[in-house]
Amino acid sequence: MKKIIITGALGQIGTELVVKCRQLYGTENVLATDINEPEADSEVAQGPFQVLDVTDKDKMFKTVEEFGADTIMHMAALLSAVAEKRPMFAWELNMGGLMNALEAAREYNLQFFTPSSIGAFGSSTPKVNTPQVTIQRPSTMYGVNKVAGELLCQYYFEKFGVDTRSVRFPGLISYVKEPGGGTTDYAVEIYFEAVRKGEYKSFIDKGTYMDMMFMDDAIDAIIKLMEADGGKLIHRNAYNLSGMSIEPEMVKNAIQEYYPDFKLSYDVDPDRQSIADTWPDNIDVSCARAEWGFDPQYDLDKMTKTMLEAIENKEGVK
Repeated sequence: MKKIIITGALGQIGTELVVKCRQLYGTENVLATDINEPEADSEVAQGPFQVLDVTDKDKMFKTVEEFGADTIMHMAALLSAVAEKRPMFAWELNMGGLMNALEAAREYNLQFFTPSSIGAFGSSTPKVNTPQVTIQRPSTMYGVNKVAGELLCQYYFEKFGVDTRSVRFPGLISYVKEPGGGTTDYAVEIYFEAVRKGEYKSFIDKGTYMDMMFMDDAIDAIIKLMEADGGKLIHRNAYNLSGMSIEPEMVKNAIQEYYPDFKLSYDVDPDRQSIADTWPDNIDVSCARAEWGFDPQYDLDKMTKTMLEAIENKEGVK
C-alpha cells in the first residue's frame, strides 16, 4: 500500500484508520473521503480530504484516477440499528457504494478492503465458538448487506483477480469518536456515562454476550491483513475477529474497579435487543490467527483502564 483512499473517513472506524495510515504511509499518501466535510480542527482535516458520495460511481472513478490510488479501504456504510429503520436506503448505500468501490478496484487494479460484521450471522448460526465457515442467515437488512458484501468480494477476487480482503468485526469500542446507530453501542456509551454521570441505563439486557474489540486492535488488524502475503490467505472474505466476549454486567464490574459507586440499570430497547439475540455469544478467530497473525492486545481490564483514563482526559475530569 502506497496511495490509499479511505471512504467513510468520518465514521467510527474511518476516523482512526485515517490517522494510523497517515502515520505509517505519510499524510499526503492517504486521501480521506466522506459525504460530509470534517470539522476544521479534526485530525482527518489535517491532510488530503475530498467530499465523496460513494453511490456516485463517476465521482468515485475520477477520485481514484486523480489521486493515483493503489488501495481503497471502503468503510462507508449505514449501521445495523439505523439500517433497520431505513432498509431501502441501507441497500442503496451499503450495496450500491460497495459495488462502485469494487468496480473502481477492478478498473484501476487496486488492493481492496471493506469490513463485514458479526451481523452477517443469524439465529441459526451456532452461537458458541462460531466457526469461520458456517451458516449465515441474518434477519436484518444490515446483516443481509454484509453477507452479500462478503460474497461480492469473493466473486471479484475469483472472477476478476481483485485483491479483496475483509474481516467480520465485532462491536468496536473507542474513546475517539462516539458511535451512532450500532447494536453494540452500549459498550462505548457505558464508559462515557460512567465518567460523566456515574451511572448508565443499558438498552441491551444483562446476560447478552456479544463479541467486542478495542479500536486500536481493530485498526492494527486491518493494516496487518492488508500487508499480509496474499498467497497465504484462505478465508480472505471475511475473517472472524474478536478481542473478548462480554455482557453488560461484566463491563459494570470492570468499571467499578475504578468507579466503585458506578450504577448500571436497564431499559431494554426491543429492536436492538432482538438484533443482538440473533448474533453469536463468541466466535472462533483461529483462522485469522493462523493465516495472518491476528493477535489482539486488549482484554476487558486493559481496555477499561484505557477507556476511562482517555475519557477523563477528554472531559477534563481529574
